[in-house]
Amino acid sequence: MSTFTRLQKRLSRLGIDSEYRNATYRFRRHQAEAQVLLPETLPLEEKAVQQLLDFASVYLPGHDARVHCARATPDFHPGAIAPVGSIVATTPNMVIPAAIGTDINCGMRLLSTGIHYAEARERQSELTEALRRRLLFDRRDVPVTPQSFSALFDEGLPAWLASLPQLGLWREVDLARLAVELNRIAGTDAVRSHARHAPAAFFAPRDILRPASLGTVGSGNHFVELQVVDAIFDRHAAYRAGLREGEVVVMIHTGSRDVGFYVGQRGIDSARASWPAGEKYPASGLFALADRQADEYLEAMGVAARYAWINRIVLTELIRSAWQPIFARDDSKLIVDLSHNIILQERGMNLHRKGATPAGAGQFALIPGSMGDYSWLVAGQGHPDWLWSCSHGAGRAERRQRMRNRADAPPRPDALPWQCITLKEERLREEAPAAYKPVTPVIEVQEQAGLIQRIARLRPWITFKA
Repeated sequence: MSTFTRLQKRLSRLGIDSEYRNATYRFRRHQAEAQVLLPETLPLEEKAVQQLLDFASVYLPGHDARVHCARATPDFHPGAIAPVGSIVATTPNMVIPAAIGTDINCGMRLLSTGIHYAEARERQSELTEALRRRLLFDRRDVPVTPQSFSALFDEGLPAWLASLPQLGLWREVDLARLAVELNRIAGTDAVRSHARHAPAAFFAPRDILRPASLGTVGSGNHFVELQVVDAIFDRHAAYRAGLREGEVVVMIHTGSRDVGFYVGQRGIDSARASWPAGEKYPASGLFALADRQADEYLEAMGVAARYAWINRIVLTELIRSAWQPIFARDDSKLIVDLSHNIILQERGMNLHRKGATPAGAGQFALIPGSMGDYSWLVAGQGHPDWLWSCSHGAGRAERRQRMRNRADAPPRPDALPWQCITLKEERLREEAPAAYKPVTPVIEVQEQAGLIQRIARLRPWITFKA
């Protein structure tokens, strides 16, 4: 009996009909349906299927608001509430705060350096130590004013940049380059926010603020990784991105940190508190907001989203401040910054992406493997059946707790050599390559299904994890 047949029988006992063809699982429970793109060789977990159907079933009594459809990409696996690798499309007047949770605008950016691997390797020890100090030992001076935060939340990233004090890190920054790079951040024009939704501490009566989380990577699967352009598959697109084979690049994966937790938890609590009196709670425990309350949530979400963007910007500038003295030049350029944990209004719907990346036609997207596997720069193909999205990584194969309890975490047989710089030994077990699916079949199935086109393959070199 095949693995899927056994799963199919278990799901049937839960009232879930299922089938598998053309690398796509199709599930139905009552009126809710969902599809998952996944090669047969990769695992599918019952809990993740139930979570996805729970989100496909969300409703709100008394409102003309509903879920249109639910899809999942090949990095699909269970999350705390929402399954990772999912996209849930709702009517434009409805949001489900729990669908993206508290790590709002977790996302990735890719930075070219203009330095060949052979040159960088000669300075590896200096570079590693400089980045270790800045990324892991809080060697940073990132001053911001209350006025800067007001400008960020009420006006946007250009206003924030224009209002920064010329102190600390900002004295070293090429502001003209940074202004150009703001245009390479995907999705900023689709997000609105207002300062009234931000933590009050950002507007304390002080001339200078230094938020503890600004310019930090965070824990879990977040990272900064030096990589090498290992192979180029689309030379025209790679040229457009400014990538050369053998060049060192920097990938940053982090989000809105404590601001996302503040905003996200308030949104989840608000949705629960707004459930109509006298109506039975949904069995899933999932709640939605509609109309004016949905608009308020999206505005609050925008606060966390904008904070995540400046967090990644600050990390970029900290990396540049370490890089420039060592190589006596800084030719780095931002290739792309994009979100994979956010709600965006697209094509007359609210698209909730939880660990899924926007992949519109021609749009750059980043799909990392583990720190012992390749990462990929790809171009989206704008596939409507998969809600103009692709995966945001390879996806976990083993939960952190299980990895943490293992005496060792040997790499998969196909894993690349890897080096992780961290202050916490448990990260080496929790995030070991064995904790993740192999990325190659994840890339292949999406390319075959018409979601993406490969541009460049990136080999891991040195990974920094908090």
